[in-house]
Amino acid sequence: MKKLLPLLAITLSFWSAQAQPSADYKRTEDVIYSRKFGSALTMDIFQPAKPNGIGILWTVSGGFFSSHEAINPGAYRPLLERGYTVFAVVHGSQPKYTIPEIELDIHRAVRFVRHNAAKYSIDPDHIGITGSSAGAHLSLTIGTQGAPGDPNSKDPIDRESSAVQCVACFYPPTDFLNWSKEGDDGVGFGPTIRHQAAFGPRSYSPESRLTLGHEISPIYFVTKNMAPTLVLHGDSDHEVPLYQAQIFEQRCKELGAPYKLIIKQGKDHGWPGMETDLKVFADWFDENLRGLKTTASSQGKN
Repeated sequence: MKKLLPLLAITLSFWSAQAQPSADYKRTEDVIYSRKFGSALTMDIFQPAKPNGIGILWTVSGGFFSSHEAINPGAYRPLLERGYTVFAVVHGSQPKYTIPEIELDIHRAVRFVRHNAAKYSIDPDHIGITGSSAGAHLSLTIGTQGAPGDPNSKDPIDRESSAVQCVACFYPPTDFLNWSKEGDDGVGFGPTIRHQAAFGPRSYSPESRLTLGHEISPIYFVTKNMAPTLVLHGDSDHEVPLYQAQIFEQRCKELGAPYKLIIKQGKDHGWPGMETDLKVFADWFDENLRGLKTTASSQGKN
C-alpha cells in the first residue's frame, strides 16, 4: 500500500489541497454504487447550490489506485461554480484488481448515476466524465466504449447505458502497445513495469500483452460517434508521453471523431494551477452538454 500511494499523489498533488469551492454545495459521502466480492464501491456526490442539471463523473485514480482520501472538493470548484453536479468515483484498486476489472467499475458508476438521475436532479441523457492520468484513461474508455445495459438484468441499474456524452481529461494513456513510439510495449512492461500489478498476469508474456493491450487501449475503439473529447497534455510529461495524446488525435482525425488536444508547453505530469485549466473543461462541458457558446478560455491557450 505504501508504494501505491505515491502513484496517486503524482496526479493529484498539483490540486490545491486547501482550496474549497467558493460556491455553496452539499456533499454526500460514501454513496454505494456497487458491491464487489463483498466490498462496497462508493462515490461522493457534490451538489451545487445552483445546479445546472448536468452531472459530471470524476474518476479518482492515479496508477489505477483509488481512495476516498484522494477526493478533493477544491479541485472540483470550477465545475461546481458552473453548476455541475460532481460524482467523485472511487474504484477497486490495483494490486487486487486489474485494469479490465477496474474499467467495469466505471461502467457501473455511470449506470448508477444515470439510474438515479431524477434523485440528483440531472439529465440522464447529458452526462460527462473527467479525470487525470489513469483516471483519464478510464474516462476515455467510457467515452469510446460506453455500452447499452442488459435489458434482462435483475438489477435495474445494470439495465442502464454506460455511455457518456462528453469527455474532458488530463494526460491519458491511450495506446499501451505503442507507448512513446511505435512498437514501444507499455502493457505492464518496459516503461510501465512499476504498474505491472494493474495489468495482472497477462502482462507476463509478449503474446498475452498484445491481446490485453488491444483490449484496454481506447485508441482501438475510436469511432466517429464517440463522445466529444478534450485532452490537455504537457509536452514535458515524463510519466505519460505526449505521444499518447498525439496518436489518439491522429486516429480521431482519420475516423472523423470529435477530439481536441491542447498541448501545455513545458508542463510535466501535472502542474501548478491545474484548477485554472478546469475552467477550460467547464467550457467544454458547457458547449457539448449544455449547448452554450464556447468562451475564450477554451480556445486552446496555454
